Amino acid sequence: MTFVAPKRGVKSFTCPHCSVLARHYHWGYANEVNSPLRFAEGSVQQATFSASRCEHCENLCLWFGDLLVYPQRNAAPPPNPEMPAEVKVDYEEAARILSLSPRGSAALLRLAIQKLCVELGGKGTNLNDDIAKLVARGLPVQVQQALDVVRVTGNNAVHPGQIAPEDTDTAAQLFPMVNIIVEYMIDMPKRIGSMYNALPEGARKAVERRDA
Repeated sequence: MTFVAPKRGVKSFTCPHCSVLARHYHWGYANEVNSPLRFAEGSVQQATFSASRCEHCENLCLWFGDLLVYPQRNAAPPPNPEMPAEVKVDYEEAARILSLSPRGSAALLRLAIQKLCVELGGKGTNLNDDIAKLVARGLPVQVQQALDVVRVTGNNAVHPGQIAPEDTDTAAQLFPMVNIIVEYMIDMPKRIGSMYNALPEGARKAVERRDA
């Protein structure tokens, strides 16, 4: 799934309402609170307030300067559909506060992967230990690295001087990491298992005899 972060003034990005990569070329702008929106492409970049309409779902995105203020999803991609509900709650909250508190967003994503490790058989008391146990069970190195990126960055977020309060770029990079973890550990095994179970019984028994 291609994700293009919302950005003021561009003609297409992933809509924070419908999660579709769609055109947002119909822009309006205003320079004062009580001013009516004027629709013109060229003046948006200098405007105080602006709005765009998604060509797919027709919902509006509202901007204050370069900051997307509605809806409060910011530059985060949508969660993987197979993300467990308890994990998704933290993921969505992290997405809402990304531009307001990058450090808070990173800390929430660390909490999200801690809950995810519990879903995968961990105890949830020590994230580093849970990752180590998953590695011992054959966790792919790429997933281990993604987990540790979120773990270490989330840890740094709650220590003074490790992540700047305005460092949205670092926090934004963690959202794809969480989705990659869900893709490898939940979504992909589920899809492959479904396809394998759909094979003829004779073919599956032949595979079992081969691997016995």
